[in-house]
Amino acid sequence: MSLPPDPSTARLPGPWAHHDVSANGIRLHVAELGEGPLVLLLHGFPEFWWAWRGQLTALAEAGYRAVAVDLRGYGDSDKPPRGYDGWTLAGDVAGLVKALGEQRAHLVGHAWGGMLAWTLSALHPRLVSSIAVLGGAHPLALRRAVWLGLTRPFRRAARAQTRSSRHLFAAQLPRLPEARLTRNAASQVEALLRGWSGPDWRQTSAFVEVARTHRTAMLIPGVAHSAMEYYRWSVRSQFRSDGRHFAEAVDRRAAVPVLQVHGRLDPCFLPGTAARSSPWTGPRSQRVELPGIGHFPHHEAPDQVNDLLVRFLARVAG
Repeated sequence: MSLPPDPSTARLPGPWAHHDVSANGIRLHVAELGEGPLVLLLHGFPEFWWAWRGQLTALAEAGYRAVAVDLRGYGDSDKPPRGYDGWTLAGDVAGLVKALGEQRAHLVGHAWGGMLAWTLSALHPRLVSSIAVLGGAHPLALRRAVWLGLTRPFRRAARAQTRSSRHLFAAQLPRLPEARLTRNAASQVEALLRGWSGPDWRQTSAFVEVARTHRTAMLIPGVAHSAMEYYRWSVRSQFRSDGRHFAEAVDRRAAVPVLQVHGRLDPCFLPGTAARSSPWTGPRSQRVELPGIGHFPHHEAPDQVNDLLVRFLARVAG
């Protein structure tokens, strides 16, 4: 019987440098490359910092200090039993920006990371220079789409995002979701990557590498449980006062430009849900849909994504 991987195995080699940073009372692992304005890369589920390897190099070459972080509970970052709520996670990122010695950062997030970027812009606006969201939506756009499907089940359009968010509700069970995620060497991670991505990328050797690497990262002790805690808070808080207060706190238009990059075939965050994030986008914002791409644009179309990011950052910094 093989032992689970050590957290340090998340520190995959490359041109970047690995660091530990203390922020918001925990230790966060980051991979850093380049010099210039800070671009902070926030991964989604079921990923870790390495998901941004292509963007790290492209952004560094374009003259930016690119930093990809293992969010709380992932990779080689700390995995405390609590703190997987929107308030604390935003505090982690805010503390990280300050601990890196910067006053502001351009935030790039995928899915959960994108919603966290939007949260930070509402709770800590002085720390945010711009936001780029890949395969994600504003927290309130997702919330309204999901709950509309539950309260208006007779409306076909309303049911669509609710059906696409089944994994949110499946995560509410105790222990079983973690067991499913880690069973058979985390084969469910590969199944999720395959099911949520576009058909072309699934056939490539790049998909095989991404699936293998993320399966190993999910087997690091504590990661599966931490990943599920994000989902548990997002649903359970809707019935508590902290969820109501959080919704009120993030219900404000971003003061900075927002770039939304979305795959037209994304079955997880539907393009229509992402489009309904427009009330919270700031000035000079832009939304781009990529044909043939699913939930992981940074994996499926890295060159296109890198070009969009570099052009967007050049425009908003000018």
